[in-house]
Parts: sequence; structure tokens; C-alpha cells
Amino acid sequence: MPAPTLDELTPTGADFTADPHPVHAALREKGPVHRVHIPGSGDVWLVLGRDAVRAALTDPRLRNDIRHSATWESDGGNAIGLNMLQTDAPRHTRLRALVAREFTAGRIEAMRPRVQQIADGLLDALPPTGTVDLVAHYALPLPLTVICELLGVPVQDQHLFHTWSTELVAPSSPAAAGAAAEEMSAYFAALIAAKAGDPGPDLMSALVGASAAPDGLRAEELLGMAFLLLVAGHETTVNLISGGVLNLLRHPDQLAALRADPGLLDGAVEEMLRHDGPVTAAAFRFAAEPLEIAGVRIPAGDSVMLSLAAASRDPEHFADPDRFDIRRAARGHLAFGHGIHHCLGAPLARVEGRIAVATLLRRLPDLALATEPDSLVRRPSTMLRGVAALPVRWSRRLPT
Repeated sequence: MPAPTLDELTPTGADFTADPHPVHAALREKGPVHRVHIPGSGDVWLVLGRDAVRAALTDPRLRNDIRHSATWESDGGNAIGLNMLQTDAPRHTRLRALVAREFTAGRIEAMRPRVQQIADGLLDALPPTGTVDLVAHYALPLPLTVICELLGVPVQDQHLFHTWSTELVAPSSPAAAGAAAEEMSAYFAALIAAKAGDPGPDLMSALVGASAAPDGLRAEELLGMAFLLLVAGHETTVNLISGGVLNLLRHPDQLAALRADPGLLDGAVEEMLRHDGPVTAAAFRFAAEPLEIAGVRIPAGDSVMLSLAAASRDPEHFADPDRFDIRRAARGHLAFGHGIHHCLGAPLARVEGRIAVATLLRRLPDLALATEPDSLVRRPSTMLRGVAALPVRWSRRLPT
């Protein structure tokens, strides 16, 4: 008999996708580790407590390679190449080292003017007054443009990628997900071939050029790296921007405090990440051998789901964790993970989030929600958390 699903553990009348935090809190009070059923993935061990999640993220007995799963038969039909989320050391170490230099603090700081230019351009394109979906017109195109430019994806092709990645992150059907994977794989294969013949100053050209070295990317790794950088490089930041703005608009006192003191911005972004971060759970881990997590025995081959969202609202580490407070010391959250799989693009996501929020509040001084918060629809996803659309309105737009 399968374990209960998270929807089955949600009280009648509530919606786990809309708000998972009450269910996480109720389970966490009973213990940091529980057996639950994830449709499409089977029974897994759900880890909720911050200490247990943080320790598990660095436990070498928990592997990302699905071949350690007792139920593994194949990698599935929707895999695109081989990427860092699917590998463990030493292969992961080699793959990460090949791109880590592109995400150093200095490189990210150098990108700040371009990110600002993109943010201003998107707001310039909005009418002086009006109502729009902030996701479609701002939160999505900003990070998508940044990561596509970084990878060297032509402007005219950028719109294709969110359609594909949305289908892969939250499939509408197995057939649609398979089609999206095939189309994205074919596009990347063509892009890689184009970069090999006519390299540019972009990251993809650099990776293709370095692939000839003994430790360079192999064909499936090059394809997987392109896929991971593009999807992870914009999906999470879309949710950070839209979710962060939503939290500010739902908490007028916090919005007023940030408008009055822009120096609170860095802390505000950390609180956005902690309170309702863009990633609900880390990629599945698989027990390579029997182990214990917080006193619970995990048999070899079992799947483990580490809840970053629940860990970042653990009352043992964050006082009154359900309160959104931009002045709190939110550092210590696990929104970007921990250990060797800590999000490589975290510095870029923070810069994009800070610029996006600051620019929006500065140039749209009376920004407000254009719908009731309860009417917002969350994107269905096991790993990511974000709204499908965020209708907002304003009566004046200030110049750059």
C-alpha cells in the first residue's frame, strides 16, 4: 500500500499547491522525516527539519545519480543529455569546475549594468498606466534574456525556451514533455554545432571550444549543461521576482519600509528566498547504502526528497517563521541548497532579484495587485514554486 500523498495529508478545503507550509509544519511537529507518495515518482522519504535537510545535502551516502535507486530501470524518455543535477563526485566536480568561473562574484558584478538595462527596457515598454501580468512582461523576460545572452542564444529564439522548460518542469502530459525534450535537444544540438563552426564571446562557445580538452565536456555532457544552465538559469529567478513582489504587495507595512529605506533591499531579497523561495525541494537523492536521517532508517535504494521550503521555515532556526519580515536575519535559509550541489547561479539570481525589485518599486511607485491574492494560480511542480501569472496595476510610471 503506498504512503499518503501530500494532497491527502492536506486538510479538507485547503490546497497544498497553493500553500504547502501548513502541511509541512504539521508533519515537522511529528518529526523531521516522513514517508510520503509523490505521484509519478513513487514512495519517498520526505525530510523537513532544517538540521536534517542540511546534513542530508552533504551526506555522501545520498547520491544524485538515479542508478542508485532500487526502482531504476532507465533514465526515462525525457532526459536531455547529462547534467550536474544527475551526477555525483568526481564527475560532478569536473562538470561544475568547467562553468564555475563564469559565475564568480566579479563576473556577476560585471553583468549588473546589462541586467539594469534589461529591467529598464522592460518597464519602458509598459504603458504609462495600466494592468499587466508581471510574470509575462517582467519577471520572466528579464532572467530569460540574461541567461540566453550568456549562453549565446539568438534573440529571435529566446521565446521558445520558456515554453519547452515549462513543459519539462511541470508536464501537461508525458507526450507533451517528450515532445518538448526532443525539440529542445534538437535545438541545442544545432546551436552547439553552430558555435563549433563560428564561436562567439558567449559561454556556450567557450564550453564547445573547451570540449576538445581531455577533461572537456563530452557530447551528452555538453547537451546536459546547456539544458541545465538555461532552465535553472531562468525558472528559479522568475519565481524569485514574482514571488518576492507578491509578498511585498501582500504585506503593505513591509513594502512601505522598503520604499522608505532602500538599504533594506539585500535583506528583503533574502527574506523572499526564505519565506517563499522559488525551489520547493532539491533534486531527489537516492540512498547508495543504508543510513539514518534524524533517527529514521533509510534502506539502500530508497528515494529521499529534501524540502528546502520546509527547512527554511523551521521554527528551531527562524522565530515566527511564517511571518514575512524584511528586517529579519534570514541568512541561513536553504533556498539555494547546500554542499556541492549548492546553486551555481545563486549570485546571479540575487543580483537579478535585487535589480528587478528595486527598479520596479522605484519606477512604479503605486504598484498594486490587480486581483485577489486567493485567485492566483500556482504552477504545479514537485520542485519549483511560483505563480503562473501576477496581475498588477499602476497609475504612473516614472522615467529611468
